Amino acid sequence: MPRTPDHAARRAQIADALVQVASREGLHAVTMRSVAAAANVSLRLVQYYFQNKEQLLIGALQHLEQQSHHRWAQRLTELPAPSPRAIVEAFLFEALPTDEPSRVFHLLGTSYAILAMTDPRLAEQPFISGVDRLEERLAGALAHADAEGELAPGIDVAIEATRLVTVTNGLGTSVMVGQRTEEQAIAVLHYHLDQVFNTQRATAARAAAKPTRNSA
Repeated sequence: MPRTPDHAARRAQIADALVQVASREGLHAVTMRSVAAAANVSLRLVQYYFQNKEQLLIGALQHLEQQSHHRWAQRLTELPAPSPRAIVEAFLFEALPTDEPSRVFHLLGTSYAILAMTDPRLAEQPFISGVDRLEERLAGALAHADAEGELAPGIDVAIEATRLVTVTNGLGTSVMVGQRTEEQAIAVLHYHLDQVFNTQRATAARAAAKPTRNSA
């Protein structure tokens, strides 16, 4: 009895092949045929899952977005009882290009945005919805922090989510081109988050939690 094809796995295989080609040669060099060769499948099969190059690019970006969300969730599982700020930090630090998966995600996202400026077919694709989803998830994390009384007074959650996404993207590009180091980019994010979060409350909480020694 023939096996039922795993369509999700096949789409992921093709998306990973696109990432492989784009990482090696640049997003502008990606073709349906080059992706088929990298995936070791037929061109017809690539066309079955993605009708054209534009849909293939969007599919790959969505695949990378899902992987990024998975890595963010993995970061959180490694934190015992993460605070609202730790949740936001995990989100932002995952977006910084500090390892191979995050560098590829940043590279392809930036490359796609640049290509879409001059290619109307790419501009018609729903690429921006992925960025919107990132902002919505970050805004949700900030709203939770606000409900816990962790944000500084006067913070607009929606605007702050937009600012943090754009700041992180800009820092990511500066790391990619060698303008600053990963450590410098992280220091900038820490500095900004100190302004966003109620650092006085956090400092008091840490002091209260610190064990005291009995005087002799």
